[in-house]
Amino acid sequence: MKIILAGPYPAGTEEKFGQLLPGDEIVTVTDQAEYEAMTEGDVIVVRVLKTPASVLASKKDLKAVIRWGAGYDSVDIEAAGKQGVFVANMPGVNAYAVAELAVGLMIAAGRKVIDQNRLTHDGIWDNKLYAPQMTSLNHKTVGVIGGGNIGRKVATEVQSFGANVIYYDAFRLSEEREKEFHMEYKPLEELVKEADVITLHVPLLDSTKHMIGEKQFEEMKDHVIIVNTARGGLIDDEALAKALVNGKVAAAGLDCVENENLQENSLARMSNVILTPHMGGSSNDLAAEMIPKIAEQIKNLEMTGTIGNVVNKEYLK
Repeated sequence: MKIILAGPYPAGTEEKFGQLLPGDEIVTVTDQAEYEAMTEGDVIVVRVLKTPASVLASKKDLKAVIRWGAGYDSVDIEAAGKQGVFVANMPGVNAYAVAELAVGLMIAAGRKVIDQNRLTHDGIWDNKLYAPQMTSLNHKTVGVIGGGNIGRKVATEVQSFGANVIYYDAFRLSEEREKEFHMEYKPLEELVKEADVITLHVPLLDSTKHMIGEKQFEEMKDHVIIVNTARGGLIDDEALAKALVNGKVAAAGLDCVENENLQENSLARMSNVILTPHMGGSSNDLAAEMIPKIAEQIKNLEMTGTIGNVVNKEYLK
């Protein structure tokens, strides 16, 4: 089979796939236009590039699209299903990396790490300047939106700093899971009122788009911290910008935004916003775990014609 690695990917990724799948042809593409122009491929492993219906339709032998990670909103799953193409994700594999970044952003925002670093590099050594604005996680209530692999890891990590965790998920965890992870369920409208820090870990769906908007910001505590390492579009960018200006939100740590044209997005010009370019699931050591798991999926497809973790079952012919 021909495997397309729609990247970019960490150095050595193509070689590692080649070692695990010696009978298959492995090619890497990093340019969207080149990706769209490709007409041959049995399996696509996609990390960053977009996979709309046009990309799928041009590859007549395509059998599966596998996402390097949990999110799959960059793939047209309905079009894939109608074409008879499986779309699968890899939930949980990069959960630790995303959770680490989420907690890091909470700490960086609360302790004004970026501002302190900028001042010291400018020659100003003053540990009192931001002291009145700094907060720790100890004894705070962290509201986790999403009780999946990443949300549960975040819950565990912030509790180690002394935080209390409440959570919301459209699919509530079992009572046993809630006790295991010390997570108290709250409806979303209650969570936004009670949390000192709110962190998002849900997919972007029609039902979750702008789930945090002007109404929710108005109901939050003053000086709340917002963290989003999931998907842009979960938060209304304009409503967040307004809340940051009026002080309702003290700071935000964002690994994703709805409008990635930063020249047009006012969040990119706010000193109380930490922005990273959706790199939460990226780390040098992640590939060592991700590649063998994806290779196993491809082997299963070759041997059985099926694949695990399919996310577009309702659209398959």
